[in-house]
Amino acid sequence: MKITTDFVQKHPDLFRFQRAEHVFPHDKFLDKFFIQYISKRVTPNQVTGLRFFLTPFVVYIISVGAYIPGIVLFLFAAFTDALDGSLARTRNKITKFGMIIDPLADKLLVGSVVLLVVLQNFHILLGIAVLGIEIIFILTAMIAKIRFNTIRAANRWGKIKMILQVLAVFITLLALVIQSPALMTYAAWAFGLAIGFAIMSLFSHGL
Repeated sequence: MKITTDFVQKHPDLFRFQRAEHVFPHDKFLDKFFIQYISKRVTPNQVTGLRFFLTPFVVYIISVGAYIPGIVLFLFAAFTDALDGSLARTRNKITKFGMIIDPLADKLLVGSVVLLVVLQNFHILLGIAVLGIEIIFILTAMIAKIRFNTIRAANRWGKIKMILQVLAVFITLLALVIQSPALMTYAAWAFGLAIGFAIMSLFSHGL
């Protein structure tokens, strides 16, 4: 598309590939079992774009109560979050643009699905807490970019928070499929832990 081409030409620094400073153990695992089978022409930003594309379908499928296909599609979309980062690091295709849109894609996917299942199945206060934390994350990231021209990378606490949110959504949807109140309790605990790690992540960023 011409708009996309013009944007790339005007901001080449956003799309310039950078070498990875670190390759983590999970990157090597994903490279061995998944990434090596992905075409060299596929970029990490394209994988992130796929997550953007899948998000409305995930939300719609879950909202109409099709929980089994919802689980499958949600887990696949969430898996692309690990995949795009590992793809960027193992193939030295890290870009500033990817560092910006990757967390946005995460917030859109996980945040919208978390909010949906929480508001439908848990106390309203938990939903308010989840939504409030995500809004604070977005605002502080915007302030860091605008005032200090800094792109915030996810820290370990933020990554744990997201893993817990994905786990909590999975447990909730599974509980709805098999009608298990006990699993709902575990999901609520997972959401609570995710909020705790989100707060730790915010403070580690200097909030």
